Amino acid sequence: QVQLVESGGGLVQAGGSLRLSCAASGRTFSSFVMGWFRQAPGKEREFVAGISWSGGSTYYADSVKGRFTISRDNAKNTVYLRMSSLRPEDTDDYYCAADRRGSSWTRGNEYNYWGQGTQVTVTS
Repeated sequence: QVQLVESGGGLVQAGGSLRLSCAASGRTFSSFVMGWFRQAPGKEREFVAGISWSGGSTYYADSVKGRFTISRDNAKNTVYLRMSSLRPEDTDDYYCAADRRGSSWTRGNEYNYWGQGTQVTVTS
């Protein structure tokens, strides 16, 4: 079992930055591919970014490429999402997730564990 707890969400003006954190407990953190997803009420869940077990490989949705950076610290059992140049359309609940197999980073159904989410609101 893996428990994931996100933090760092909040209210920010367009053009601003936030850093989300996701702390993991339970099984060995470094054995999981980690991903960030986002979802607004009534909308489908959207892949944002993923990172490999060691952190050596990353992948981003086109909508955030060049603005968001995913990273991880396996010693601290934590994955981060640095969000810059935020836009109102980035407003969502953001979730981190852990995937044992890492076969398809963008597919939420492939992930085994999810956090409870943290809310990000970007005002214009």
